[in-house]
Amino acid sequence: MIKITLPDGSIKEFPIGSTPMDVARSISEGLARNVISADFNGTTVESVTPLNEDGHLTLFTWRNDEGKKAFWHSTSHVVAQALEELYPGIKLTIGPAIENGFYYDVDFGEQGISEKDFPEIEKKALEIARGKHDFKMRAVSKNDALELYKSQGNEFKVELIENLEDGTITFCDHDTFTDLCRGGHIPNTGIIKAIKILNVAGAYWRGDENKPQLTRVYGISFPKQKELTEYLQLLEEAKKRDHRKLGKELELFTFSRRVGQGLPLWLPKGAALRERLEQFLKKAQKKAGYEMVISPHIGQKELYVTSGHYAKYGEDSFQPIHTPKEDEEFLLKPMNCPHHCEIYNSKPFSYRELPKRYAEFGTVYRYEQSGELHGLTRVRGFTQDDAHIFCTPEQLNEEFKNVIDLSLYVLNSLGFDNYRAQVSVRDLDNPEKYIGDPKNWEKAEQAIINAAEEKGLEFAIEKGEAAFYGPKLDFMVKDAIGRNWQLGTIQVDYNLPERFDLSYKGSDNELHRPVMIHRAPFGSMERFIALLLEHTGGNFPLWLIPDQAIILPVSEKHEKYAEKVLNSLENHEIRALVDKRNETVGKKIREAEMNKIPFMLIVGENEESENTVSVRKHGGEDLGAISVSGFVDLVEKEINSTLKSF
Repeated sequence: MIKITLPDGSIKEFPIGSTPMDVARSISEGLARNVISADFNGTTVESVTPLNEDGHLTLFTWRNDEGKKAFWHSTSHVVAQALEELYPGIKLTIGPAIENGFYYDVDFGEQGISEKDFPEIEKKALEIARGKHDFKMRAVSKNDALELYKSQGNEFKVELIENLEDGTITFCDHDTFTDLCRGGHIPNTGIIKAIKILNVAGAYWRGDENKPQLTRVYGISFPKQKELTEYLQLLEEAKKRDHRKLGKELELFTFSRRVGQGLPLWLPKGAALRERLEQFLKKAQKKAGYEMVISPHIGQKELYVTSGHYAKYGEDSFQPIHTPKEDEEFLLKPMNCPHHCEIYNSKPFSYRELPKRYAEFGTVYRYEQSGELHGLTRVRGFTQDDAHIFCTPEQLNEEFKNVIDLSLYVLNSLGFDNYRAQVSVRDLDNPEKYIGDPKNWEKAEQAIINAAEEKGLEFAIEKGEAAFYGPKLDFMVKDAIGRNWQLGTIQVDYNLPERFDLSYKGSDNELHRPVMIHRAPFGSMERFIALLLEHTGGNFPLWLIPDQAIILPVSEKHEKYAEKVLNSLENHEIRALVDKRNETVGKKIREAEMNKIPFMLIVGENEESENTVSVRKHGGEDLGAISVSGFVDLVEKEINSTLKSF
């Protein structure tokens, strides 16, 4: 008999060789029907894998991320079989599950594939799936594996196998199809009820542009057709909300080939929106005791060598700038924190002067690969709402909780009210990924967990997601259409103070090392605005939107009154403009709707004589005639309802 420990801590005994499916059946037949994979002692296994020792078992269904991963990886095998049958002679490479669905990289040779071929591929894959073929894993010797793929002329699989140890190689079989695979599958193909090929793209073998270019086939699958239909509707909604599309339509930002890839140019409306976001946070930071600092866009290479950033991110940075002076090198700054350490180091501090809270909207630069650039969410130059708090160990808990309060204030003020917290800690199995004393890491991780618990946050602990210099608390936000994003991060760092030899004089008159907190509620202005655009669909909160109202005179003779209304609104700091174009009011309203302007104020003969405006809200709601002062009260009330004081 073997002892199986379940996630709730209960322990059950089973005959040696029992499978995760046997364990599921012992709990309930309903669970057994839904189990699609499992984790045994930290390793993903099949639902039919024999268990031959004591261990911890977690069962996965479609509701679990790991269950979806097994489902989508299994579907990639089915789609690969369909591709082989439809396009004889192709060479398969790898087909992993991804965040939403899967892909398979294929060398199609001289054969082509395009969107018009998708329905036939889907039909063939579903035909295979309906066969209810079991997924079966088997061990294969290295020689036999190499012989198989050499006989097929598949140099990609041969390369993969040559880098594997003999005795660790496994194949997965289903129906007539065999593939090199580590495992992690659903019980059989029949569970797959709906398949959609989403798109194809070019991809270099193993991400190396010096190697052959393959065709990456992206797809997704579901256990019910209804779920696929809902997902496709979500994709259509996401297209409408794409920040690149909305940013162009609302004239917020642009990119220029001459300026360079990944370097956004902010247009007047976008620059004004950014400025309002900055002022919003600066006001809250001032109340919280932060001091604004400014650091240069470059720094000597030695600065980033000292911090450890060059060793970790040197390859992702722009190449060093060589000056006329021999051996003098500068880098475009990839991080603000080394500069802030030097600001702290500019004078001695007593414990009575701590904490010091330095904040900066600092622009940093990283040389992202061109294929990874994506609108504002992945750029090469971006501005972080960075701050670094230098405090005593005794102050750490309170300071960390104060930063949580500030971060939640930012999220709630901008409509991100559906979020969860994530504590990102080290991967103890890969200590080489991190710098510093393990004891300091333990203190930092525990400090974050304590603060999160004291603030009543619901949080998950994610191993291996910490920064190289310290653990962190991230806020994972769900947007209006159900997508998850990471927004806002708080990190505890004992290592940079050590590397920069930071100190303060304690009450014992001895020098002590401060603790450093890194925080950025927005993360970066670019990415935050992109996510805010997609979350709101361009309908920003009233306090933030570039144009809060547009005044539409019925005819030229009402323009003078329109200007009078405009002056009155501007005196109350309401952002408005007058549309004087020689167009019909109907056309002006349609265009104002497209531009997401919250209020349209129509002025004609009656409005001028009664000193009112006829108010129409974005979306079509007619509020009727309101006095100008009444409209001002309406705007101020709506702003105050969403923008609370910190």
